[in-house]
Amino acid sequence: MHRKNHICICICLLLLSSVHLISEELTFTVIHTNDEHSSLVPSPFADYRPGKEDYALGGYARLASFVNSVRDEKSLINEPVLLFSAGDFIGGTPFAWLVLKQYAWELKLKQHIGYDAAVIGNHEFDYGPEMLASYLLTAGYPQAHNTTALLSSNMIIPNSHALHQAELKRRHIMELENGLTVGLFGLMGIDAVQVAPYAEPVTFSNQVEAAREQVRLLEEEGAEIIILLSHSGVDEEIELASQVPGIHIIVGGHCHTLLEEPVIAGSTIIVQAGELLQHAGMIEAAYNRSTGTLRLLNNERENPYIVTLDSSVQPDEEIQVLIDQASESLRSLVSYMTGDQFTDFSDIAAVSDFLLPSSPPLKETAFGNFVADAMRAAAEEATGEPVHAAFQANGMLRGDLVPGRAPWSEGNIFFYDLASLIGLGFGPDGTPGYPLVSLYLTGAEIRRILEISVLLSELLGNTYYLQASGVRMRYDPRRAVLFTLPFTDLPIPSSRAVMHAELYRDGNSTPLFRNDSSLYHVISDYYLVAFLPMVGELLPNLSIELKDREGNPITHIDDAVIYTGDRELKLWEAVVRYAASFPENPDGYSRIPDDYRDASNRLVIVRSMPLLIFPAALLAVLIIAVVLRIRRRLSRTPD
Repeated sequence: MHRKNHICICICLLLLSSVHLISEELTFTVIHTNDEHSSLVPSPFADYRPGKEDYALGGYARLASFVNSVRDEKSLINEPVLLFSAGDFIGGTPFAWLVLKQYAWELKLKQHIGYDAAVIGNHEFDYGPEMLASYLLTAGYPQAHNTTALLSSNMIIPNSHALHQAELKRRHIMELENGLTVGLFGLMGIDAVQVAPYAEPVTFSNQVEAAREQVRLLEEEGAEIIILLSHSGVDEEIELASQVPGIHIIVGGHCHTLLEEPVIAGSTIIVQAGELLQHAGMIEAAYNRSTGTLRLLNNERENPYIVTLDSSVQPDEEIQVLIDQASESLRSLVSYMTGDQFTDFSDIAAVSDFLLPSSPPLKETAFGNFVADAMRAAAEEATGEPVHAAFQANGMLRGDLVPGRAPWSEGNIFFYDLASLIGLGFGPDGTPGYPLVSLYLTGAEIRRILEISVLLSELLGNTYYLQASGVRMRYDPRRAVLFTLPFTDLPIPSSRAVMHAELYRDGNSTPLFRNDSSLYHVISDYYLVAFLPMVGELLPNLSIELKDREGNPITHIDDAVIYTGDRELKLWEAVVRYAASFPENPDGYSRIPDDYRDASNRLVIVRSMPLLIFPAALLAVLIIAVVLRIRRRLSRTPD
């Protein structure tokens, strides 16, 4: 009897202990977005039908409605809700152009919706650090940190630079309503830094060292939960989590990955919610103060980690009013910049019964051909001179050109959707979009451009692959790197990946040889032309010298910018006007030709004998010759 009582007492103690541990748990919810890219309205815009069921996804008004519904639900159980962005909130759609007109709609909307914090991403530097500083002041910083804290823990700002005025935060502490202390910091990753050339003179410190320092400081300041807002990409975030203990949650961005479920790296939870506000991520978690552990609650509550912001989510009316104000400003800007050819970003630029893909990666694509052809056509019209070749990098092509799919928009290509695919950057004149640049190169240098495309895309990825107009080549990407130095992982380029290259026009072709000194007219955009000569500084055998039509060196790229009248000829303008230039359908809209249904075998991969086979074969021949010679000598040696 006493034994039974003892067992009962033990069970009761265990149950009480379990109840005590559960009562020690503090729950909270994190809603997160990333890579919003000025997507104020749902996309594709052609499929958007305000107030009705449609096929478009995203937009800040739908996000606000979703966030408010979660907050209302969680308030019933006294559970705090946090809202974060992992960066790249500007740059992408034409709404980003308003940044250059001293608007800050993206952060203003975030503040109205109630984002607790955001991290600076690489596209925040698309218009340079001075313009970013002006943008942040327009958005109300540094006072606005009280509403939406802007984080950048590894940014190094030169003394006296205007960005200091915004007082970006290295870390941020939040005291939640349930007593939980949350510490935040933010990083921009290695790849993001590499694709932010206009961030200079701003630089970024080592991510791992910065993370360790911020975790240490946040722990000293009493943070129980540490959350990193990271604009780095999933692979870098997994690596960071393995090297820096103490980070409970990484809200990630940069690689535009839609993680249907979190990635667990050690004890760190990594989440990411795709792009363009088409989805919102949500994690529900419980922190146990007694054990210091964090666990996810989504599965036991039967709630998803990713919510699609489709037309079933009714837009928030207050946020929609702000978006309507921004839209009116954009309409005026589009009308002005196109000379009233387009008076609204919702105007139809062209129609098509097929999409123009910007994939597969590392290959010629239909949309890549379309853009390169548009550049060539626009430059010929503006300069009055034949253009032999045009080049554009895949990194500038932001997606597939998808015509409307809905019954009310089938086949329509809207100005907004097309410009969103090629509207990044700005020119020396300070207006939206990279301008086209006219220059002359030798045939040998055009071959080097092709070699650079193959080499860099093999080493660094699809961003660096070049689409072309007026050029054809056959190449073997396996030949781009001769070999990799042992112990250093340093690749040695061969400059022999291009097997054959030629210019072509109207059925005629001109071979391009490695020693070709003839000058040819070449078109690209301001961003790419600024980058290409830098490769030659590291690899002299791939050097390129920008020249004018007389062969004189171009010392400043600004001198090569193409103008129409007193305005720069922009990449987005060339592509939009090209789309609108084809014969019209019965409804009076330009129809995209069938030539762009597929890629057209301009850039063809071939399989050839690997370069190392030749020296290996030569070495083998030498060895055989030496062996035979030794044998002959031995055969002549007397016994």
